[in-house]
Amino acid sequence: MWAVYKKELKSYFLSPIGYVVIGVLLFVCAVFFYLTTISYGSIDLGGLYFYAALYGFMIVIPILTMRMFAEERKNGTEQLILTSPVSMVGVVIGKFLAAMSVIFITLLISFIYFGIMSYFGSPNIKVLLVAMLGFLLISGSAISFGMFASSITENQIIAGIITITFLVMSLFVPDLGKGFPDIAIINLYQKFPSGVISLTELVGTISFAIMFIAFTIIVMQRRKLVK
Repeated sequence: MWAVYKKELKSYFLSPIGYVVIGVLLFVCAVFFYLTTISYGSIDLGGLYFYAALYGFMIVIPILTMRMFAEERKNGTEQLILTSPVSMVGVVIGKFLAAMSVIFITLLISFIYFGIMSYFGSPNIKVLLVAMLGFLLISGSAISFGMFASSITENQIIAGIITITFLVMSLFVPDLGKGFPDIAIINLYQKFPSGVISLTELVGTISFAIMFIAFTIIVMQRRKLVK
């Protein structure tokens, strides 16, 4: 698993992908840092991460995930994964953790906003850390779906379109939660930005990620058996 993790993480930063993802998320954060704090004179940074997820994920999650399996299938290197001594569980989790690491690095860099606000006021570090935790959890949910989308097609563009469609539905149409409670992931990131750790949101985001990681493992395991 760790060999896959290191290989994937390295690939993100040996190509523009990692830098684009970090750059886009930090740009969105900068925009909403101005809109939610500077303009209103607020020292609450929770809203910054809520809007960064709402508007940033549609761009960065497909970029992070669409190549995970689709590219290897298209290039013919998937056979190396299917015949690898590493278990399929290890392969999938390794890829998942590598994508999550890019998000985590972005969060560490975004901590600069806390430093800026600390110079002018006394922002609540607890609210910030809880908002960041929620951001990581909802990132995991979105990444797990994008990874699943990449596992069911050999076309990166199709995988990206599937992921974008899902994110638009789940982020901008939260009313879907009435009929599809596990689809509207934005409903699972309502209390974290306020500094409140909700058991429902905590369990919901983790369960969603585990579910689609499991689906991805099943898809890849079936391909391994067919091969």
